[in-house]
Amino acid sequence: MESVLKLNKIVFDKIEFNRLGFKNDKELEFEIQSNISQRSETEIYKVTLVLKGKKPEEYTLEISLSGFFSVESENELTDALKNSLVVKNSVAIMMPYLRSQVSLVTAQPEVECVVLPAFNINKMLDNE
Repeated sequence: MESVLKLNKIVFDKIEFNRLGFKNDKELEFEIQSNISQRSETEIYKVTLVLKGKKPEEYTLEISLSGFFSVESENELTDALKNSLVVKNSVAIMMPYLRSQVSLVTAQPEVECVVLPAFNINKMLDNE
């Protein structure tokens, strides 16, 4: 079975790492935001994920990526179903790219590599 939601492109808009000090035992604090917009009168959607993190007295980081999705179906889909597909599935599709980039950015000398945990996407989006 083929999905009606297609990822056409994915790009990193911003990758920023700012060192504040040396490696320490403090925990990385982070938040993830998402933004979804639709191109007028099309089935093209832009989904942007932004992770902002801070490890006190060690570093801050910000990573932003955008995915461009389309909904292609031979059957007519309700707006509610399309919205649910785009909102929940697009973020789930993009999350491994974000997770990988966080690990790459933090896999540097004198920084403990961060591997983001698996997220409950539905719960995260319900909280927004």
